[in-house]
Amino acid sequence: MGDSTIHTGVRTGDRSPVTDAGPGAEREGRREETRTERVVFSAGEIELVGVLRLPRASGPVPAVALTGPFTGVKEQVTGRYAERLAEAGLATLAFDHRGFGESGGRRGHEDSQGKLDDLRAAVTLLTRLPGVDPGAIGLVGICLGGGYAVRAAAADPRVRAVAGIAGAYNSPARFAEGMGIDAYRAALAGFADRYDEEVPAVAPAGGEAAMPGEEPYAYYGTFRSAAPNWENRVTRGSLHSLMTFDALGAAPLLGRTPLLVVHGKTDAYCSPELAAALVDRTPGPKRAVWLDCREHIDLYDVEPYVGRACEETAAFLHRSLTPAG
Repeated sequence: MGDSTIHTGVRTGDRSPVTDAGPGAEREGRREETRTERVVFSAGEIELVGVLRLPRASGPVPAVALTGPFTGVKEQVTGRYAERLAEAGLATLAFDHRGFGESGGRRGHEDSQGKLDDLRAAVTLLTRLPGVDPGAIGLVGICLGGGYAVRAAAADPRVRAVAGIAGAYNSPARFAEGMGIDAYRAALAGFADRYDEEVPAVAPAGGEAAMPGEEPYAYYGTFRSAAPNWENRVTRGSLHSLMTFDALGAAPLLGRTPLLVVHGKTDAYCSPELAAALVDRTPGPKRAVWLDCREHIDLYDVEPYVGRACEETAAFLHRSLTPAG
């Protein structure tokens, strides 16, 4: 698989969020019947809860673990993508990271190293499942999860392919360069001083929030993200974690691990420039697909963008994880 960059204009007049997100929903183009299982597994002493989707296949299938947006839970974005990819013939695991949803750990706290531990545990779980090819494991990350997927894949050779969708490929060095080093360090000091305080994840009408602005509220503050275990709170220390987490620096460490990046040409929350830099710095096989999204959250639940991202990701994973011949 050689390097490639695709620019596509999938833009239509209908940008309504899709509403058939529940497990087993019928869609045109459905290719595989799937079964769903609730799973509980551990990352060290932390109990994690996930949903495993398995295509009904005659032999071992490739499998992927999914990691998603900041504060997200498995019934939201990762669940939507997990269902679509399972329908495309991949075993999928969408789970709640520590501190969120049904999983254990400190509530509402973004633990960067802990989340990498969670992904390592998820990969281990997939390699041990009957019906899964243990040599065909991938990671898929959406939004913040894109950066985590890249970091996890760079550190775990069991991961044979990685895909980022609307990914946040954070770079402390880039943040410091853009803000100025003094402003960057002052921001870190402010988060450190109030590390354990909580702040709303989103808020309406310009209210203080970890994810400020109308766009995050349009998803998390409305029916679009409705999930029983999502909570609108996060620690200020979580913002310190985000600003010091280096995903971009892991790109050279992917080696020959195939990389797919699907990203909107317009994205006010996850920089297209950092997505392009990730592709440029990755030494192995890579493919970039640029969609004509109008907002970052178009790739959460809006068609045709989610459908196109799923098609590209499923095809990439099958090419990368299925032995030739």
